[in-house]
Order: sequence, then structure tokens, then C-alpha cells
Amino acid sequence: MRLQKIRLENFRNFTRKELEFGDGLNVIAGRNTIGKTNLLEAIGLLASGSSFRGAKNDQLRRQNGGEVTRVKGRMIVGEQKVDLEVFFQSIDTSGQLLKKFLINGVARRRVDFAAQLRVVVFRPEDLELVSGSPTLRRGFLDTILESVDQEYFRALRSYQKGLRQRNRLLEQIREGETQRAGLYFWDRLLIENGQLLSRCRTEFVDYLNERPDYFGDLVIKYDQSLISPERFKKYEHQEVAAAMTLVGPHRDDLIISLAGKNGQMKARALADFGSRGEQRLAVFSLKLAHLEYVALKSGFRPVLILDDIFSELDQENRKQLLSVIPKQQTFLTTANLKSVDELLTDQAKLINL
Repeated sequence: MRLQKIRLENFRNFTRKELEFGDGLNVIAGRNTIGKTNLLEAIGLLASGSSFRGAKNDQLRRQNGGEVTRVKGRMIVGEQKVDLEVFFQSIDTSGQLLKKFLINGVARRRVDFAAQLRVVVFRPEDLELVSGSPTLRRGFLDTILESVDQEYFRALRSYQKGLRQRNRLLEQIREGETQRAGLYFWDRLLIENGQLLSRCRTEFVDYLNERPDYFGDLVIKYDQSLISPERFKKYEHQEVAAAMTLVGPHRDDLIISLAGKNGQMKARALADFGSRGEQRLAVFSLKLAHLEYVALKSGFRPVLILDDIFSELDQENRKQLLSVIPKQQTFLTTANLKSVDELLTDQAKLINL
């Protein structure tokens, strides 16, 4: 699986830009603020239909650009060519946008669009994955699982919509504006979809713990918030008081620990007791596992995106990454070509912005 070319129109800081890519390593070089990450963001948009930076649709449009914003690319899977396009257009003076996803020129649902190109993104912000909030780790799980399982993609969005509706009802119940009977439909929807999310997350965490070649002494625990009618019943009064759903996969977490040696020491949770180096090693291992899991589930090596990450890694991680880069098409950004000298072989394509 690889991305052969891309065309941008009124996207971020690009008015119009067309680029062709090499099958292996593509080094995207240029000064800071020139748009290196914007280009990677456009590639990610073709994979998932959304920004890996969490940007809203109107933020992706070039300021003072035309009415139309377009990101179009051609991917190659085996011998097959697939044209992908994300299209934004203003539909009224309020700034509301029409957003379309097209596969070979035909409009498709986002769930179908996102099942085409698969990418794994590694950014400096990801180095906070171990020490940061549980939201980051849930996002990590969701990014992986929705890219390889359309049912997970569908269930996650149904769950998120149901969660918002249920929380509104809990607030109305607290204010005496409605009765508990209104929760029945949303309880069932959250339980059905939430249990599917939990099963998929459990499978992935089991996969992680079965890969000592990635993790060595690292242990990944799935800290699951079970969802069931009994759990809703148990917390019914607290939920009304808080106007918030207190159980379910939106409260899950991953606990990443370093196992004790020879059973003589207890495992150490790296978020609380790990050194900065140990935390970064764990994040790097998680990203490698992400790459291999997507390859396993999809049958194709995903595209690897490294956004100015090479200089953030120590020598051991750099050496390991060097062994991984040739296995799939890779995009790497840098503001300093000297920092990636060992990568600039005859097989690498250099793109200066």
C-alpha cells in the first residue's frame, strides 16, 4: 500500500500544490512554518477523513482562499489504483461547509472512505502518550481499531452520539424536566456498542502483551470501565447528580508498567514512576505495535508518517526505526537535513518545500 501522488487546492497554506512520491522513504524538508506538517495532515485526511491534529473542517481551509478546498490523492494497493478525494465547499454565507468523500470520483460514506488508505502517524506530541491524560490513550486505541475494523468505526460514532444524548437526559432528569424512562433507549444503545468497543480493545491489548519483541519487560493493562444494565443501576443516583454517564469505554484507560525483575520487585506504572527515557521507549514500542497490528489486520503495510520525530529519539530508538523504515512507504519531515543524513540514500526521495 502506498500513496503515489497528491494534489492540494486551498488547503492550509497551500493555494495549489501537486507532488509525486517515491515507493520507499520520502524526506520532506523545509524551514519551520513552510507547511511540512500541513502536507502530512493532508495525507492523513485521505486516510481517515479527518485531521490527525484535531483541526476542525474550517481550519483546514486556506484563509482568503476560494470556495472550494480539495485534497486528492492516488493510492496503489497491489496492482490496483484508487483515487481518493476529500472535498469542502461553502454552501451559504454563514460559513457552513459541505464535506464529501469520493472514491474513484463516486461519493461514499466516511466509514467506507476510511477503509481505503491506512497510515500510522508518529509525532512529537505522541511522546506524552504514557504520561498524559487517559484521553490520549483512548484516542490511541480508537485510531488503531477504527482503521482496521469498520464495525468498530461505526460503533464508536454511535456510542459517542448516544453518550451525548444520554448526558443531556441526565441533566434534564436532575432539573426535574423529564423522567428516567427516557434513558432506556440510550442505555441499550450504549451497552450494545460499548461492549463491542471493549471486546476490540481487549483483543488489541492481548496482542500487545503477546509481543515481547516490542515490549520486553513492559506490561500493558486494559483498565476497563465495564458497561452493563447492572452497572447503570448501581450508579443511577450518582449519574443524575453529576449529569454524566459514569461507566463505559469513554472512561477506559491503559496502564503501562515495567515488570519487576525475577518476581523480586513489583511492576512500576511508568506514568507515575517511570523515567522520561522509559516513557519514551514505551511510546516508541506502542507505535511499532500499531504499525504491525494494522499490517496484520489489513494484509498490507500501512504508510508510516514521521513528523519531525527523528531528532526526538535516542540512539537506540533511531537504530530500531532505521530497520523499520524500509518495510513500507514512509514520509519523514525535517527542518535540518543533517539530522537525517543516514537516511538520504539513493532510494530516498527528497522533497524540498
